[in-house]
Amino acid sequence: MSAELKQRTKEHRAQLLQLRGVFDLDHLNYRLSEIESIIGNKDFWNNPDAAKPILQERSLLSGKLDAYQKIETAVNDAEMLLEMAMEEEDTETIRDVALQMDAVEDALDDFSLKLMLDGEDDMATAIVSINAGAGGTEAQDWAEMLFRMYSRWVERKGFTMQMVDYQPGDEAGIKGVTFTVSGEYAFGYLKTESGVHRLVRISPFNANGKRQTSFASVFVYPELNQDIEIEIDEKDLRIDVFRASGAGGQHVNKTSSAIRITHQPTGIVVSCQQEKSQHRNREIAFKMLQSRLYQMEKQKQEEKLQDMHDSKGEIAWGSQIRSYVLHPYQMIKDHRTNHETGNSQSVLDGNLDGFIKAELLRKSQTKGRA
Repeated sequence: MSAELKQRTKEHRAQLLQLRGVFDLDHLNYRLSEIESIIGNKDFWNNPDAAKPILQERSLLSGKLDAYQKIETAVNDAEMLLEMAMEEEDTETIRDVALQMDAVEDALDDFSLKLMLDGEDDMATAIVSINAGAGGTEAQDWAEMLFRMYSRWVERKGFTMQMVDYQPGDEAGIKGVTFTVSGEYAFGYLKTESGVHRLVRISPFNANGKRQTSFASVFVYPELNQDIEIEIDEKDLRIDVFRASGAGGQHVNKTSSAIRITHQPTGIVVSCQQEKSQHRNREIAFKMLQSRLYQMEKQKQEEKLQDMHDSKGEIAWGSQIRSYVLHPYQMIKDHRTNHETGNSQSVLDGNLDGFIKAELLRKSQTKGRA
């Protein structure tokens, strides 16, 4: 056991040195000193809007530096403690070192993941839309299952979720739902979930107990940074007012306060029924539209092959990013990364990190080869 632990400490040390090179520790410290000089300027606080991104950058860089230093300290402590325990043949301490190394590996894994989240919007609040595909009640029930899965993931991460729009199904489930997720790297994590999700199961709505395939789409985009301006011509908008609805009859407004905005040049549609005030719902919907247009422009600039904003895209066979097979066997597989698990219930209960990490790693490797 001691020889195995010694080998693990060497691997931890090598991984730590590799990470140090990836995020350039010297440059990080230099940039932090620059930021501290800027903040120390007597005129810094005179412009809160200009100060906000600088403070956010300091928080982000300080977080990375603190995380690295904690891992480095833990690796040093484990190496020292292991040497002492081996000299004294202290088996109990050796077992303690093994537990410390498990914690170090988790910390290294988490830190490596965050280093992949270096996109311009990765720290942003995520706006998530789930829509049922063709198939009526089956697809609408599947959309609600996905909504529950992401709600559980948000709880696991300690993030905050706020409902924006909720369209209940005709008999069960939901036609569509939009919500925001706030937390550290919320968009960075959830952007990996955009795409069509396919479910295979024995239908609970079919008296003959036949196997059924259903589809639902998940679309994730970042909440727009208020420092970025997107101009929208009012003449390009169609604004519809309708009566709000809620799950199980809850929060149903007597008046028509819900807002739906259609951006006619692009076909983008956003809606909000979160607030009782029509004016407030319009503000929220308009902000969402700005975010959608901003993300669309970014995609054009990056020359992506797939236009995720094309509302005419079919939610069906051949386009899915992940399959959730619940019958005749239990298997969830991501078709982009081939990451899979047989513990389907755990995933549907919000344990998505394995799939998220696999996709972030795939994208990171693709970027590295470009």
